[in-house]
Amino acid sequence: MPLHLHFGADDLLRIRFAISPLCETHEAVRTLRRTDRHGYHAPWLRRMRTTLAGLDLTPLWLFMPASPPGYTPDFLGRPPDTPTTGFDEELARLRATDPELARAEMAKSLACTPGGTESARGRAALADPARAVQELADATERAWHALLAPDWPRLRALLEAEIAYRSRQLADGGLRRLFADLHPRLTWSGDTLTVRTRTDFLQTQDLNGRGVLLLPSVFAWPDVVSGFDPPWQPTVIYPARGIGGLWAEPDAGPALARLLGPKRAAVLAALDAPSSTTALARRLGLAPSSVSAHLSVLRAAGLLTSRRHGHEVLYEQTPLGLALLG
Repeated sequence: MPLHLHFGADDLLRIRFAISPLCETHEAVRTLRRTDRHGYHAPWLRRMRTTLAGLDLTPLWLFMPASPPGYTPDFLGRPPDTPTTGFDEELARLRATDPELARAEMAKSLACTPGGTESARGRAALADPARAVQELADATERAWHALLAPDWPRLRALLEAEIAYRSRQLADGGLRRLFADLHPRLTWSGDTLTVRTRTDFLQTQDLNGRGVLLLPSVFAWPDVVSGFDPPWQPTVIYPARGIGGLWAEPDAGPALARLLGPKRAAVLAALDAPSSTTALARRLGLAPSSVSAHLSVLRAAGLLTSRRHGHEVLYEQTPLGLALLG
């Protein structure tokens, strides 16, 4: 059933993008037991098998229904205040959640799971919400370090490239252009953004000057997630572009390696999504200075282009570079 988000004039001025490592951690945890999300992430899941054997995520599972519809407490993935909030800062905000707010949201979540409220863990969480918040934060921290932290430079580069692309769409054609292909379940008409979620009831929200946060995600695919009642800013979590090639190892092919040299060809092939020098160096196992030199040559040859995003320079293939790889 759809969620209708009604925009006023002030809401149009408060549309923003952000990246949330905390939210992405919880979406990754959810992906572990949601087989409909495994497709693109099968290589990552295979790599995580050994890690998962020693990882206790029990506190989080209690509040993450195995299949939609359901409700996960909003405070677990609270909308970030800034575009690039770090995980440690987000975790500290999670730990500082008001126990009464946490109890209300946990009760709502447990009510979506048959037997959840009456279970021993459910009763314990509601009886001592402050302790439950700390247990959930501890489990989130374990999940971050085990599941996401090693790959975060790669994930962050993809998410930053997504925001840069969508920002250009917004500049070129306004909200109608932005929402035209953001996700098949998102439509913009008049002053209303309609989000077709997997809930089984119709929802309507007047934004009343709160605006909307757009949060690209790697692990939310294929879903679009929305909601967030006050005190949280309304948020739409949607799959970022480029997920299909995220876990593939770059392969330039022998002919291109002979033409450009194996390392330079690998750098060009690895730019299947915009990346920084540091992210490429980590992905390819090369020294940043070596990657920087190869990028300079490839850019001079017209095979890639670069643009500044915040404190980083992101590189991406030009049509000529893409044709050469093909």
